Amino acid sequence: MKRTSMAAAVAMMFAAYTSAHAQSNVQVYGLLDMGVDISNNAQAGGGSVTHVSSGGMNTSRWGIKGSEDLGGGLKAVFQLESGILMDTGAQDGNLFKRQANVGLEGNWGRVILGRSFTSVYDTVIRFDPMGFAPYYSWATGGSATLPSKYGMTTGFDNLIKYSGKTGDWNYGFSYGMGEQQGAGASSADSAKYAGAVSYQSESLGAMFTAERINGNNVVATGNRDETTAYHLGGYYATGDFKFWLGGRTYKLVAGKAATADVKGNTLWAGVAYKPQPNVTITGAVYHIDQRNLAAGKDADPTMYVLRYRYAASKRTDLYATVGYTKGKHDQLVGLSRDDAAFGDSQHGVMVGIQHRF
Repeated sequence: MKRTSMAAAVAMMFAAYTSAHAQSNVQVYGLLDMGVDISNNAQAGGGSVTHVSSGGMNTSRWGIKGSEDLGGGLKAVFQLESGILMDTGAQDGNLFKRQANVGLEGNWGRVILGRSFTSVYDTVIRFDPMGFAPYYSWATGGSATLPSKYGMTTGFDNLIKYSGKTGDWNYGFSYGMGEQQGAGASSADSAKYAGAVSYQSESLGAMFTAERINGNNVVATGNRDETTAYHLGGYYATGDFKFWLGGRTYKLVAGKAATADVKGNTLWAGVAYKPQPNVTITGAVYHIDQRNLAAGKDADPTMYVLRYRYAASKRTDLYATVGYTKGKHDQLVGLSRDDAAFGDSQHGVMVGIQHRF
């Protein structure tokens, strides 16, 4: 049933694209990223596992976006984007989990409604040396092996989002409505807020972001879970080198009684070197400082990453990435944001290809 409905949706979208292309600016696009990875401590007992995996440098996706000139410098804009699990051909979550929005754009900026990445996500990705790579980056969130990822919320449903730009300054705000109903429900329940400001030139950049995610009201205490995350970061480019430094402070204040708050800080640094125009070598270090845990329960893991990227053309890259992470106090740690590991250290290798259209 799901396969049939997805195929019908795809057919309808391409039909819409064909009829609308002559009237407005409409683009079908995609990014296909596949590779082979192997990691140790990937199963109980410490064994290694090899996968054909989707999304080494970036998550595979396809989409359709466009705009229509309404006159007077005003445009209508839209975007639909779907994730793909290239190893199986399956849909990655909801059909348009990545983007499903429509809005207006002018010289004052852009406002969209629907589902989208947050203003925080849009900003921090430019200050991560690995560009949020699934293999491997902890800039969106940490290892799935830890009790918390200590991360950002990448996208909001029920969203109103503003994005603006003045010269090299970028700014934006995202609001996700909670839309909770029933007795005692408040507009603050499940509401989400994200704001960001950054300066981004080719050689120099700096950013600050703030995010707050509300849970629902807990009747017994009259409180709700409240999660906050703040980012600071910068980059500097000179000649064939680019350097990054960034970090996040994360806190979840529990609404339930007798429940400990969750706290953690994530720091990262990286450098990229281009020995020739079509080759980029990137190294990065990520560290999570876990807070508010019982003595001996904090792993405080550090991850080291090295990637070689070869641009075979403007649209096709070949790459190889190696990663290693180690924790303390014999706590379990892992490289992946999605898959748990089974040791106090883990190393992995990913070799892949990415094509963009």
